[in-house]
Amino acid sequence: MPLADQHPDSGFSASPFVPRRFMRSADAQTIFGWLLSRPNLLPNSEDRLFSVEPEVQVLCRCNWQPERAQSLTVVLVHGLEGSSESQYIIGTANKAWRAGMNVVRMNMRNCGGTERLGPTLYHSGMSADVGAVLRTLIEQDGLQRVALAGFSMGGNLVLKLAGEFGRDGTTPRQLVAVAGVSPAVDLGPSADALNERRNRLYEWNFVWHLRRSVGRKAALFPERYDVARLAGIWSVRGFDDKVTAPYSGFRDADDYYTRSSASQFLQHIALPALIVYAADDPFIRILPGTRAKIAANRNIVFVETAHGGHCGFLAAAEQYDGRWAEQQVVEFCRHAAHGSP
Repeated sequence: MPLADQHPDSGFSASPFVPRRFMRSADAQTIFGWLLSRPNLLPNSEDRLFSVEPEVQVLCRCNWQPERAQSLTVVLVHGLEGSSESQYIIGTANKAWRAGMNVVRMNMRNCGGTERLGPTLYHSGMSADVGAVLRTLIEQDGLQRVALAGFSMGGNLVLKLAGEFGRDGTTPRQLVAVAGVSPAVDLGPSADALNERRNRLYEWNFVWHLRRSVGRKAALFPERYDVARLAGIWSVRGFDDKVTAPYSGFRDADDYYTRSSASQFLQHIALPALIVYAADDPFIRILPGTRAKIAANRNIVFVETAHGGHCGFLAAAEQYDGRWAEQQVVEFCRHAAHGSP
């Protein structure tokens, strides 16, 4: 059941979450949520490149309803070392498509085999890339209603962007909602939680993939990247201190985490926003000060469940496939765009 569901006056109420039988633990929810595949039920996608800054493009996989401009479009953003093919992205895309929505599955720069599309690395603060895709869809495709939804790192990105829009008074009227599942809104504490003994397997998995990504990038741009920096790095904080920060214009890992966390912008969000978070998430931490900002912003619906792990939320499969968080994201976006039935 939800532990917290702030601001019920929003008109949206998440359905109760009941963990799948024998999958109550955080690790079971996290690991099986990743391992259990979803079939891709989408029709053939249109591959499309978006320019996000000079000499840098990102690849999005798009599925359009017959009435493209009038249909609600959901832009989906993956987590760290994920892609448009991540299982939670495919699962949410299936549900959004079945609900009559356009679906845009975004690859952050270098993800999904797109290292050749630009010389730079990606990181958890690149909300401007999501904004560039959003603006292009509005300006070139004439889309009238768009929602952004992200998982883990992607959740941080879409919430950060919404907060930046609100702070600057630039929220596009076409942007009707944002949603973050297990969002990494406090990057520093979450990186440190990954380094706890119980989470070391998760951390090693992330770092192994990050090291491989830098190796592929260095092979394409040897004059730009020094793989010697990877020596001895087996923590996310260590990677961010020695690789992410120096190659992305930050002083160090702490500077990167401070400037890139959505927590500093949540109070400015000025449109309907959903945050779904499990109290037993193994490594994503939401600090008390961040919780206070969420509670004070009446545009944010915060749903915290006792169980669910990290991006797991495996429920008993009854009326849908049991991917509870994916269903809540689609329902929230539909509600924000159309109102309750």
